Amino acid sequence: MPASSFTRGLAPDAVATDDHAFAEWAATEAGRLLLQVRESGLEGKELKNAGDRESNELLLSLLAEHRPEDAVLSEESLASHGDATRRDAERVWIIDPLDGTREFSEPPRDDWAVHVALWSKGELIAGAVALPARDVTFSTASVKAPEPTPTPALRIAVSRTRAPALVHDVAKTLGAELVPMGSAGVKVMAVIDGSADAYIHAGGQYEWDSAAPVAVARAAGAHTSRIDGSPLKYNQQEVLLPDLVVCRSEVAEQVLNAIADAPAEAAG
Repeated sequence: MPASSFTRGLAPDAVATDDHAFAEWAATEAGRLLLQVRESGLEGKELKNAGDRESNELLLSLLAEHRPEDAVLSEESLASHGDATRRDAERVWIIDPLDGTREFSEPPRDDWAVHVALWSKGELIAGAVALPARDVTFSTASVKAPEPTPTPALRIAVSRTRAPALVHDVAKTLGAELVPMGSAGVKVMAVIDGSADAYIHAGGQYEWDSAAPVAVARAAGAHTSRIDGSPLKYNQQEVLLPDLVVCRSEVAEQVLNAIADAPAEAAG
């Protein structure tokens, strides 16, 4: 299912002028394409590569059509990673066309996502995270604050394949439950939809892994930061952004204190 043969949905009128609406629509459309790619009969590495490629091509074409003056940083467009002109741009779209490629290639897993975020003048100002296999898109246009869910212990979303040592130490300190799942976008949205209380990561990520999820989380009033509590910064020349914390605002202090008390080697 090449992007060129994909039938796009009609763009809502708001897309022309509203960056929140554009992010939501673009992420959702890329998700629709990915569902069709997933049904194409490809498997394994071929399916992963096709998903990354086709979603990236579609998102780039949508940006070229609807936001032609803006710069783009995409995981799948290597030239954008070291593009010096991007750092001087007033508006930069930071996209991850397929976050959770492993999960995408393992039907019927649904814990993969599409990330679309807009950075401008030092801040993330719009974003959307589509979870296509769950038929839902979280957007800065409409996201609501996560509601506290009474549970015996805090729930921390964690990688199902490579959970950082730091998270195990924090969970032990807090008496928290670890909840394994796929992509970073899915983990952050788990905080927003109430199925987790926090997501802690240390050990390697890039701007596109967290930009859209963080934009949505901030719009919902959740806490977002580096693991030392410092601000997350985007559209940097070095696109590595190796750690983050996203959690319900009311538990931020205890989560950050537990991270600070963890052994230094656990933080990587």
